[in-house]
Amino acid sequence: MTVQKGVGFTRRALLGAFAATAVTAAPTFANASGFLRGGGDVRRIRMYSGRTGERLDTIYWIDGEYIKDAINEINYFMRDWRTNEVKEVDLRTIDIMTAAHNLMDVHEPYMLLSGYRSPKTNAMLRRRSGGVAKNSLHMTGKAADLRLSSRSVHQMARAAAACRAGGVGRYSRSNFVHMDCGDVRTWGA
Repeated sequence: MTVQKGVGFTRRALLGAFAATAVTAAPTFANASGFLRGGGDVRRIRMYSGRTGERLDTIYWIDGEYIKDAINEINYFMRDWRTNEVKEVDLRTIDIMTAAHNLMDVHEPYMLLSGYRSPKTNAMLRRRSGGVAKNSLHMTGKAADLRLSSRSVHQMARAAAACRAGGVGRYSRSNFVHMDCGDVRTWGA
């Protein structure tokens, strides 16, 4: 790309240039280590939290490299909002979320219901609900509970399961999907 004097480049134009190269640079194999179908050469995550009122829209991976500052922002955003504890979120979980979002071809940000949960928060939630696992992957930064108003739980779960990279739980009554980077499995209705 050449830059001409007097010509301004918008963020959208820059992303378009990256996207154009992604088609030719993307691997042709689907299950290679470190690559999830739908991830692309530029990985961007968009989320908001109804609990904190915060919004996140960041490119966290470009051309095979994670961007440390963006990952730190994601870790903070996905913190346990009840205790304000921050834990490193497993990068594979972020990649699964991004790949599923891309497969659904939506621009709407995810609503994050739950990212990292401290053991204290997880124990409190277990006392209130039978659907919270004692050894939840949320406590290790390997899971997220997400919602999209423009897609059904079924559509979100299908997109996440298509990544074949972790666990996908459908919680239709509560209108959210659990995505994690643990064993490949599905559950719920």
